[in-house]
Amino acid sequence: MEEKAQIIQAFYRNNKRMPSYQEICDLFGYNSKNAASKLVTKLARYGVLEKDKKGRLIPTFSPYSLRLLGLVEAGFPAPVEEQEIDTMSLDEWLIDDKEATYMLKVKGESMIDAGIVDGDYVIVERTNKVKPGDIVVADVDGEFTMKYLRHNKQTDSFYLEAANEDYSDIYPEGALNIEARVVSVVRKYDT
Repeated sequence: MEEKAQIIQAFYRNNKRMPSYQEICDLFGYNSKNAASKLVTKLARYGVLEKDKKGRLIPTFSPYSLRLLGLVEAGFPAPVEEQEIDTMSLDEWLIDDKEATYMLKVKGESMIDAGIVDGDYVIVERTNKVKPGDIVVADVDGEFTMKYLRHNKQTDSFYLEAANEDYSDIYPEGALNIEARVVSVVRKYDT
């Protein structure tokens, strides 16, 4: 079973997605999708994968682990000693609930003082566990935006605050629905 799990993991690394049932048949020489389904059930029992609510396969393994080599000073320079401390998967570190987590590309400059700039990606999680001070993706009066969630104690109401003084606070005229909480920011520096 371990060899089959490794084949599935290799497929995921190479294709950036899980295989379809037909592709599982092709990978293992099965003649029917029923045989692929039985393999999927076994792999799920071993914790290699699981199915989402629509029956699509999702990995439970961490396909990419990076070596954690130590610390780097962001202040005054210090002697460097490279030693492998551990390995870590960004998926495991950043994502608590795979089915509730997705990415969005940032457009605009309203969150620059929070370190989120135009072109960044944010990892967000659908959750009802948000609190004032969280950066949220919200539907305010029928339009989506990403801002800090704030609470007005005088009126016992919520509003949205940008992280850029050039933008005004947003007080909903109608509904304010929190869609997700921002978990992390991803930025790739081009060379």
